[in-house]
Amino acid sequence: MRDVLSELLPWWEAGETVGMGTVVATWRSAPRPAGASMLVGPAGEAVGSVSGGCVEGAVYELAQSVVASDSPVLQRYGVSDETAESVGLTCGGILDVYVEPVSRAHFPELGDVAADIADGRPVAVATVVAHTDPAWVGRRLVVRPDTHTGSLGSPRADAAIVDDARGQLASGHSETLTYGPDGERRGEGMRVFVAAYAPPPRMIVFGAIDFAAAVAEVGAFLGYAVTVCDARPVFATASRFPAAGEVVVKWPHRYLAEEAEAGRLDARTVVCVLTHDPKFDVPVLAVALRLPALAYVGAMGSRRTHQDRLARLAEAGLTAQEITRLSSPIGLDLGARTPQETAVSIAAEIIALRWGGRGERLGDLDGPIHHGPDGADGPDSPHAVDSPDAPAEPPRN
Repeated sequence: MRDVLSELLPWWEAGETVGMGTVVATWRSAPRPAGASMLVGPAGEAVGSVSGGCVEGAVYELAQSVVASDSPVLQRYGVSDETAESVGLTCGGILDVYVEPVSRAHFPELGDVAADIADGRPVAVATVVAHTDPAWVGRRLVVRPDTHTGSLGSPRADAAIVDDARGQLASGHSETLTYGPDGERRGEGMRVFVAAYAPPPRMIVFGAIDFAAAVAEVGAFLGYAVTVCDARPVFATASRFPAAGEVVVKWPHRYLAEEAEAGRLDARTVVCVLTHDPKFDVPVLAVALRLPALAYVGAMGSRRTHQDRLARLAEAGLTAQEITRLSSPIGLDLGARTPQETAVSIAAEIIALRWGGRGERLGDLDGPIHHGPDGADGPDSPHAVDSPDAPAEPPRN
């Protein structure tokens, strides 16, 4: 919903009813991730995308039907669906799309949710997309770190889903969870899509050099909230780093330690050390590599610089296990030379480590293109249908 919220909110505020289709589960090479949304406005306007063009026409018609009937529908598209020939995904993927009417009556909390998202406050929306009792479908909870609003109609179900939604919110990951009809964790019969709207992950770039400007730009493009930090005020200026959300003049190791102590770093935070100077990079790496929660710590430098850096980190008291967390020399082997090419190399390494990719040419490989979180093929991962058992059909509503 985040990707279409700017168009959805004015219609909601005006009292209009909008058809919204949201990807709630994917398998194989589905082109859009869980959470991608498409709107059909009150005058028939189409906004957003759920598949990059493969099934938009079918979702458009279904959204109009859902608004007219005032009944949400969970629909599967792809090679396993009987409609595959007419609207199937040419990439061979499978996706579940939940299509619902959205208005002030259907989703009275939307204004508050939109304000949370705009202000960077974490919030999750848990919606029942399938249930053995059709009356449950469309019920939702709005979950925040310390509070929640709404109810599914059962204290047991509310407690289970609030707890799990907070877990999803902490990771920033949206997915469909399965429960028994009354929220039993080991049962089946209820599917709940948890859309987690966490603040953007952070990218902290140390070293106010030309490479840092390129890394900041690609980081912002990937959706990171980018900070550039350097102790030298003549170089660390906002005008030199227009893509960065903030530019900080401070000794790198002090800044990182302060951010960690304030709780502003998490398991999605990436740190790129581009200073080339041991008096800057060794102290900040000593802080970063001892923080358990960071997603990525990389440092730029030649092979010679890398070996010298490893020796200095060992002298600073870091253990061999802590040092193995360092990605150095930073980036993947793309043959990059310019700052922009190097930034792509760094971004490629971050993406590969996040999703378990190997950085090889896809044309030289067999098997699935996509990887699950942390390289795992979970129940909502694109690899799931490559097992002998195809995914079970969800209940139709």
